[in-house]
Amino acid sequence: MTETVECVVIGAGVVGLAIARALALDGREVVVLEAEDAIGTHTSSRNSEVIHAGIYYPPGSLKALTCVSGRRALYAYCADRGVPYVNCGKIIVATTEAEMPGLEKLRQLALANGVGDLEYLEPRQVKVMEPEVRCVGALLSPSTGIIDSHALMLAYQGDAESCGMMVAFKSPVEGGRVMNDGIELRVGGPDAMRLKARIVVNSAGNGAPPLAGALEGLPASAVPKRYFCKGNYFTLAGCKSPFRRLVYPAPEHAGLGVHVTIDMGGQARFGPDIEWVDTLDYGVDPARAERFYAAIRQYWPGLPDGALAPGYSGIRPKLQAPGEPAKDFVIQCPRDHGVPGLVNLFGIESPGLTASLSLAEIVLEKLAR
Repeated sequence: MTETVECVVIGAGVVGLAIARALALDGREVVVLEAEDAIGTHTSSRNSEVIHAGIYYPPGSLKALTCVSGRRALYAYCADRGVPYVNCGKIIVATTEAEMPGLEKLRQLALANGVGDLEYLEPRQVKVMEPEVRCVGALLSPSTGIIDSHALMLAYQGDAESCGMMVAFKSPVEGGRVMNDGIELRVGGPDAMRLKARIVVNSAGNGAPPLAGALEGLPASAVPKRYFCKGNYFTLAGCKSPFRRLVYPAPEHAGLGVHVTIDMGGQARFGPDIEWVDTLDYGVDPARAERFYAAIRQYWPGLPDGALAPGYSGIRPKLQAPGEPAKDFVIQCPRDHGVPGLVNLFGIESPGLTASLSLAEIVLEKLAR
């Protein structure tokens, strides 16, 4: 027997829950299908928990537009809903004169994205703000912050459930088919079933491309290849964090460099690095600490020996292969692939958490059209 529902969102990460919330608030009947036994167990809980300002992304890109608008909406949402966050700011440092032109490029890029609050800092100013940081110059981003990502997801879930949304855990979507009157999904797990919906939003993160490929009736040309880019984090053990703000080096290819973030308890963590992998393996190799020490000591020469301990890792859902230019978020709607009611989200990596409310609004608008 096939059950029916108006809307299915696949994936209970931060973006999937934001989309489910938007649909539920719009008065729609929503079921979220999650393969794991809890919300946000993958990318959404394995990141830096940073509220990004919108500095690094190509002007006009979805990443830039949704990050800037999403950041404003997110700060307001957190204040209204009591989600823990700190607007702590961050400094982006140049450790050599050769890196200084890169800071100006970042400032111009930020301006093009509507982020006009970056300030140049002299080394003496940085010394006052963050005494342990060594640099030849820096940019201050006062709009950057940190957030309790799990509390945010719980708030999204609570908003949606108050409007009737339901989450089905341990319910992996194994495939499906496009029908004349909707999309029928094959749902596995302890309560395996077939579920037909008029609207299906594929927000499965790293699992989104193979899930799309398992939908009979969706053109194969609409399914991108996925790549796994692992980011490892190390924590500061045995000594107190000397930082009050986030500290970022000049960005590098495929990532923003090994940076310092602080959690809501004030503890420092370092990462992520870049490790291209073939499987979803979240183990952290302690041997990678050697590279971390070298990278961190470029801007924090006082990092003590033996102070780094393996923390956790996350895997970015990339759409580009190693060495290729970064690709934008993809929100694929019926006019793109020809399947009524289906929206696929591909490559939703950073700044997906910051952009979550804005991404949800875009999905709602595309479905309304």
